Amino acid sequence: MNFRDRNRSPEEPEINFIPLIDVLLVILIFLMITTTYSKYTELQINLPTADAEKQLERPNEINVAVSSLARYSINGQAVAFRDVNGLSNDLKAAATGKKDPVIVISADAQAPHQSVIHVMQAAQLAGLGQVTFTTQATPGK
Repeated sequence: MNFRDRNRSPEEPEINFIPLIDVLLVILIFLMITTTYSKYTELQINLPTADAEKQLERPNEINVAVSSLARYSINGQAVAFRDVNGLSNDLKAAATGKKDPVIVISADAQAPHQSVIHVMQAAQLAGLGQVTFTTQATPGK
């Protein structure tokens, strides 16, 4: 027995948006409460200055100098840059016989940023995890 009226069209299913809106409002309120709002205008970087006396040379230091023309020298010896792997091999050679060597990067102020990144990548490839940078004394002090 079919009790449906054939002349009447079947009712379209109705989507109730009220529960969806309630859930979205609760999520929105939760996010507004838990989010911390910080105002970031620009990166404000305070570069370090060296007001202390120059420290004595340590025997486990490997000094890497980067010139403004992206030329490298390791412990005062000029090194031709081929690629990061070649620089890594040069750092390994300079680190032989030193216990826990520290890479000290002295980069010219006009040196390309990528040149310093190359030294850091080479140190990582060579397994030398201690990297530091030199600074210049503040003028007038």
